[in-house]
Amino acid sequence: MIQPAITGSGVFTPENIITNDELVVAFNAYADRVNAENADAIAAGDMEAVPHSSAEFIVSASGIEQRYVMDKTGVLDPNRMFPRLRARSDDEPSIMAEMAVDAINKALAQAGREASEVDLVICAASNHERAYPAVAVEIQSLIGAGGFAFDMNVACSSATFGIQAAADMVRSGSVKCAIVVNPEICSAHLEWRDRDCHFIFGDVATAVVIEPDTNAKGAHFTIHGTRCATEFSNNIRNNNGFLRRTRDQMEDRRDMQFMQNGRKVFKEVLPMVSAHILGHLEDEGWQADSLKRLWLHQANKTMNDFIGKKVLGRTPEPGEQPNILQDYANTSSAGSIIAFSKYSGDMQPGDRGVICSFGAGYSVGSVLVERA
Repeated sequence: MIQPAITGSGVFTPENIITNDELVVAFNAYADRVNAENADAIAAGDMEAVPHSSAEFIVSASGIEQRYVMDKTGVLDPNRMFPRLRARSDDEPSIMAEMAVDAINKALAQAGREASEVDLVICAASNHERAYPAVAVEIQSLIGAGGFAFDMNVACSSATFGIQAAADMVRSGSVKCAIVVNPEICSAHLEWRDRDCHFIFGDVATAVVIEPDTNAKGAHFTIHGTRCATEFSNNIRNNNGFLRRTRDQMEDRRDMQFMQNGRKVFKEVLPMVSAHILGHLEDEGWQADSLKRLWLHQANKTMNDFIGKKVLGRTPEPGEQPNILQDYANTSSAGSIIAFSKYSGDMQPGDRGVICSFGAGYSVGSVLVERA
């Protein structure tokens, strides 16, 4: 039987960094302006004042210290508070494809593969910049890959769901070398003017190469099992879509951006994810104490600490559950792959780990890997 393996990974990191301090200065200036413009309504009790944010609040709520973004000038403009990205002509590479190509080239280099050997490209991300043609097909063309390509979206779980799809096709023999790429421009779907969430997201792109383990040219991670699960919930939602103009409403309504009920998400998702990982381990005959590493979705440090403790049955040791969100913030589907890419090089043959993502849907995906 063909055994799929991850033979390379890559990360594209934008040049622009927004620190918590920079973000707070911009947000508080916005809050002061709105409060001044609506002073009478606030005094009359018809409107609540916009509260200030602080760097201490952000770190306490999330563990995030900074984030990388494709554009910071628009985000930090108190009169705008969202990215300013140039509209590209149809004959230029799209911004998501450009990010993806960078990450793919790094993953292919690590795998020792040429793009011409790739016969599947899956662009798995929480947002795609257009309906069609698929961004994945554009990426396929830009890198010179063969075969076929398609987009998929399972929000923050897109990467692990994409890995399962690619691994299944490699295992069946219908694909010889697959790319799963996750270009995430989360800064564009975040409401930077909402204190409860204005610090959450950052931008990045990640990619992995998946092929039969017998074809691997060097160190790799054999995929022993993948598992995905979904359960419908409105607690993480974004209502933007192509039917927007049919409803005689085109303004920038709040529900057209990322929204969540954080307390309910925390209460409902954590048990779901912990049970999912433990059930997957049990069915594969793996013991939790055999795990060397957990590469978890990078949404919130407290959530990850809870899951790590629940899965391992103890507080994870330093390095067992690496976090990157302090630097990258929440990058949706890419977060667990950033962690995997940056914190897997020290693993030795036989070391085991779990890549796990979770988020809107609800959705959860896990990939059991072993260093070979």
